[in-house]
Amino acid sequence: MGEGKVDYVLVKSDFRGPEYAPSGWGTAEPVNLPWSPGRLTELARDRAPEPTHLLVTGHPDRPALAWIRVTRTTAGVEQDMTLTLGYGEDEQPPLDAIAPLAETLVSEHGLTTMLTSVRRASRDLTTAPVLQAPPVPVGFTLGARDVRGIGLTHARRPPVEVRPLVLGPAAEPALHYPLGDGSDAGALVELRRLADHLRAGVPGAEA
Repeated sequence: MGEGKVDYVLVKSDFRGPEYAPSGWGTAEPVNLPWSPGRLTELARDRAPEPTHLLVTGHPDRPALAWIRVTRTTAGVEQDMTLTLGYGEDEQPPLDAIAPLAETLVSEHGLTTMLTSVRRASRDLTTAPVLQAPPVPVGFTLGARDVRGIGLTHARRPPVEVRPLVLGPAAEPALHYPLGDGSDAGALVELRRLADHLRAGVPGAEA
């Protein structure tokens, strides 16, 4: 997996339209460098084996902020990312794009896990100094490595109403668990039950 590539897939390729293209990046705020996958990749390579922490901002028409940690390991390059996209009251988040995005990340980028959630907040991603409701999960994706470690039979039979979608090649499947549309806070309970079930399938884990 090349440094600087996954974030481009996330904010442009699978969330359709030019408004999802990144506009800037940097190692700290304020983010003032124009978007350049090449320069981002070069920075991560120059800093290796030390990790690289990055911020990526979205197009003005689609507020977005991504926090990325790039780490070189014995297995290659790992990227941890938190991506937040802003939508207004009259806009519908493209929840139908989550499963195809998970498929792409599984098949082409070796996705480990992905949690997708929605929450009520300001479209411009600013945070008011008041207590806010927690995000409500809408989907969880488990990569092929963890499915293999847990066991496919155990992983695809969670104690929740929904059943996972199988992603990737049949020989090395990943699983995507839809958890609703974000309108029911009960999905938080479902996610905890799912996590407990998956953890129970890990060899050596406590029940």
